[in-house]
Amino acid sequence: MKLYTAATILSLTLASSSAFTAAPPARPATRLASSAPATATAAAADGKKTQDPLLIRAARGEKVERTPVWMMRQAGRHIKEYRDLCKKYPTFRERSEIPEVAVEVSLQPWRNYQTDGCILFSDILTPLPGIGCEFVIDEKVGPIMTPIRSYDEAKKMHKLDPTVSTPFVAEALQALREAVGPETAVLGFVGCPYTLATYIVEGKTSKEYLEIKKMAMTEPKLLHTILQTLADNIGDYALYQIESGAQLIQIFDSWAGHLSPRDYDEFAAPYQKQILDKIKANYPDIPTVTYIKHSGALVERIAGTGVDVVSLDWTVDMAEGRDRVAAGRKAAGLSGRGGVQGNLDPAVLLCDNHDVIKERTHEILKKAGPTGHVMNLGHGIEAITPEENAHFFIETVRNYRHE
Repeated sequence: MKLYTAATILSLTLASSSAFTAAPPARPATRLASSAPATATAAAADGKKTQDPLLIRAARGEKVERTPVWMMRQAGRHIKEYRDLCKKYPTFRERSEIPEVAVEVSLQPWRNYQTDGCILFSDILTPLPGIGCEFVIDEKVGPIMTPIRSYDEAKKMHKLDPTVSTPFVAEALQALREAVGPETAVLGFVGCPYTLATYIVEGKTSKEYLEIKKMAMTEPKLLHTILQTLADNIGDYALYQIESGAQLIQIFDSWAGHLSPRDYDEFAAPYQKQILDKIKANYPDIPTVTYIKHSGALVERIAGTGVDVVSLDWTVDMAEGRDRVAAGRKAAGLSGRGGVQGNLDPAVLLCDNHDVIKERTHEILKKAGPTGHVMNLGHGIEAITPEENAHFFIETVRNYRHE
């Protein structure tokens, strides 16, 4: 197993082989709304025309030669190499915050399966200590932190400086851009304010989210204060990832699916939109994806935030989902049909019969059509998934051609 050393990461950061793979410049002090992504600027300076990765072109709705594919949570527990690495680096934060380890984990599924996207191995909670919300991860229980449930407690939240609190994210993204080359998209991601607030208010993972829902009903202004602080900081964190090499940002509001449509409209959607708007104001060519688990009732609302691609879970029929995304965009006054991602049930990959995996995969590909679709699972890959089944799924998509 190859681990990237700190020296290797530094050399990868400094020595780029082309305009496409060059590490983006340091974040400017001020931005103009029309500023172009660093990669596009570098290409123009060189007078060369570059072609973006397949996945990026598909996410923008461009006509592509085949449907791209990756898997949410593809880097992690289902891969033996990862489990072996955990013996040397036993905590999640070690694995995600030591750059050379995060790079190795990120690359494992890309090397093994030839996915079209290589996503940064990290966590949606990673920026929280830099905002004043420290946490620990119990390997069995999950993240644990001191809850914030009052205005006095909320005052400890402050502005994020990702160059100080998360420099390992930039190092890993820059190294990944060099490692995968120009045909594979390097994907960044952030957690959305509502989902991050569930951890901050509850103090840990939850099943019913009663504390944050109680706050929404009894002290909505306090919850909005927390959400706004998070939105301001997470928007900047997304820009930091782009400026470090991410070519697409997926935003996760995983637990917003527990909200009623009314509460989603008040406590989730506006803050998603703030992050998306900040990305587009600064990097209009960077595609965005939103994922919410169990979001079947919210599809039109998600599309109405202006996100480029709605990641559908497996509870939504793909053909119906495409129509609902288009309807949501139209109702919000947005042009274009919009893209979709997903949405194979991860449980399908537990099936011993590869014919079932192929049949279910082909059904989704046919319903999604040849443009504006990134094939994926409807949620993260399960830890007990056989690697050969994951490989078969990826190969099935890579070999599929629309008529």
